[in-house]
Amino acid sequence: MHQVYVIESASGQRYVGLSDDPARRLRQHNAGQSRWTQRGAGTWRIIWSSEMLTLSNARKLENRLKCQGRGSGFYSITGIPRPGGS
Repeated sequence: MHQVYVIESASGQRYVGLSDDPARRLRQHNAGQSRWTQRGAGTWRIIWSSEMLTLSNARKLENRLKCQGRGSGFYSITGIPRPGGS
C-alpha cells in the first residue's frame, strides 16, 4: 500500500510524490537524496498525505495532482489552503 504526499520547503516550494513510507521518503528529501528536492531549498515538511492506496491508484492520484498544477483542482483534492488565503 502507498500514500501520495505533498511536501513544502521552508522557501515555499511544493513537491508531490508517492511512497510506501512517506516519513522515510521525507528524510530522504531532507538529506538531499532526491533529484527534485535537492539541498538549498531548506527543510521540507509533509503538508498533506492521502489515505493508503494500491500502487496503481496512488500513481493515478499523484499524476492527477501533478497535472492540476496549482489550480483549483489541486486545492480541492488536497484541502491545502491556497497561498495568500485566496
